[in-house]
Amino acid sequence: MSLNRNVDMPSPRLRPHAFLLLLPAFIILFAAAGCKENDEKLDDNGLLHIVCTTGMIGDALTQIAGDKAQVIALMGPGVDPHLYKATQGDLKKLTDADIIFYNGLHLEGKMGDIFQKLSRTKHVVALAETVPSERLLRPEGSPGAHDPHIWFDVSLWAEAVRRAGMELARADSANQAFYLQNTEAYLSELDSLHQWTAAQISAIPRESRVLITAHDAFGYFGRAYDIEVRGLQGISTASEYGLRDISNLVSFLTARKIKAVFVESSVPAKSLEAVVEGCSRRGHEIAIGGSLYSDAMGQAGSPEGRYIGMVRANVNAIVGALK
Repeated sequence: MSLNRNVDMPSPRLRPHAFLLLLPAFIILFAAAGCKENDEKLDDNGLLHIVCTTGMIGDALTQIAGDKAQVIALMGPGVDPHLYKATQGDLKKLTDADIIFYNGLHLEGKMGDIFQKLSRTKHVVALAETVPSERLLRPEGSPGAHDPHIWFDVSLWAEAVRRAGMELARADSANQAFYLQNTEAYLSELDSLHQWTAAQISAIPRESRVLITAHDAFGYFGRAYDIEVRGLQGISTASEYGLRDISNLVSFLTARKIKAVFVESSVPAKSLEAVVEGCSRRGHEIAIGGSLYSDAMGQAGSPEGRYIGMVRANVNAIVGALK
């Protein structure tokens, strides 16, 4: 299950000398395509000011930009982007930014109008909306809406990372080669992560390969790594759930004899605690298998404070509880 590649970025399978031979062509391509957007305003130290919404996006941009930019992520550990409201400080950071990256597909639902207005005068990129629509999921019960949680399919997230590198290369012509090389290196890490995740999940017995979470954030994970996924709420934590939803999930878990359900670091645990209690009343004891990182990463400085560490922590928790 390798990451899909296209001509926008050389394959991470290329040897270093082959990639260097391709760099001049990429530089010319970006210079021609981005002549109106090159050389975004830099600060006195020559650093590009990048503002991102989620930690996952901020981590990707940090890997790509290195010491050539200042990267700020507005939403820290434990923050639910579906319900996030921008503060005055956030608005100041966005206004002062040279380039803005957000997820899109209504993940940052309450900030959509802000990004739309800023895009009239600033370089604003909705990374999930650059993914081809045929690769996006449309969940049942959400007509016309795509699932925004693309980072749970590492190969799909690589598409967003590739676009981020391209946008930085267009925005800062002096450092194009640097950004492209860093993007290439990070894509290689993501390729390894994708392969590892697939191997780990495949080790769970088929009958136990069911992932139950508080909200339906793991659809891309299920599709990419062949695991059945169900959430008590819809794709947004802003959606409501009721007693019927809890009862239906309890019936499913009891009938299938599922071992564990998982809470999420950015979502209150009470909803799934009610499910566990419901299963117990029906004579089926089920455990909370752990807390998964869904819409936010772990604490800065911890392994889970990076995207790769977050994915690994999730996979280890899932396999440990279900295998």
